[in-house]
Amino acid sequence: MRVMHSIDELGSIPGPVVLAIGVFDGVHLGHRAVIQRALADAQRIGGSAVVVTFEPHPIRVLRPEQAPLRLTVPDHKLLSLSDLGASHLLVLDFTQEFAASAPEDFIRALAGACRPLREICVGYEWCFGRGRAGNLDLLKRLGEELGFQEIGVEAVRIDGEIVSSTAIRRALESGRLDVASRLLGRPYSVRGKVVEGKRLGRKLGFPTANLDVLGAQLPPNGVYATRVRLNEASHMGVANLGIRPTLADGQGDRHLEVHLLDFSADIYGQSLELTFCKLLRQEQKFEHLDALRAQIAIDRDQARAAF
Repeated sequence: MRVMHSIDELGSIPGPVVLAIGVFDGVHLGHRAVIQRALADAQRIGGSAVVVTFEPHPIRVLRPEQAPLRLTVPDHKLLSLSDLGASHLLVLDFTQEFAASAPEDFIRALAGACRPLREICVGYEWCFGRGRAGNLDLLKRLGEELGFQEIGVEAVRIDGEIVSSTAIRRALESGRLDVASRLLGRPYSVRGKVVEGKRLGRKLGFPTANLDVLGAQLPPNGVYATRVRLNEASHMGVANLGIRPTLADGQGDRHLEVHLLDFSADIYGQSLELTFCKLLRQEQKFEHLDALRAQIAIDRDQARAAF
């Protein structure tokens, strides 16, 4: 995937160009409908599809006190878009200045850079620009002037509920992994870098990879059967999410650590994608390390059986 960071770079993309624009946090079924429409239309006309997104999340800039936890941190979103088949991505810095700009200026800049711009695909109710004044009506008016077509993709519903990032966060917070998976169109996963820990798992005979997932939405604390994607390989794993009460250092911080089954390589500094497949049990405190060690062995066997 080619990743661009300025609108001017669109000039190097073979036209006609079809843009899919949105925040796309989670790349859920609603987002996929927008992106897949752009991909299909670009293929039909022999052009190029470009996914246009924003970082950081706009709410983090506009209302930081209300900023949500992320369903996909930036590199995870990029990977998810690539898996979907997108080959061109434009990531624009979302700043206060950008938020205050007129929506007409944004669209004119996009149209001026493309060679040519043929179509813009967005969610049906997507709004953008100063005062959220940009909408489908504006896109239609500018499209008639500048020669592109606007496409408003209807919301996707599952079991009568509109698919949204907010609904997915609510499901994850309450531990309803099955609901989150249906809305996402895939099992929920997080991506993070393996960081140095205290190597306590190794002392127990079950070495773990500690993941830095700061800012990511997580399900409730517990022990989970997981799939772990490392580069292009997939591994079974058993993960503990929580405060590690038996080994607590008094800080009470949440940690996500995973023991990869049948795996022993050094992966410090590498990024993993961890998929939460099944809750095995709640996190609990054990009286001594031998009891914890015995339970981890049971957890490992139950995780293996889950697959």
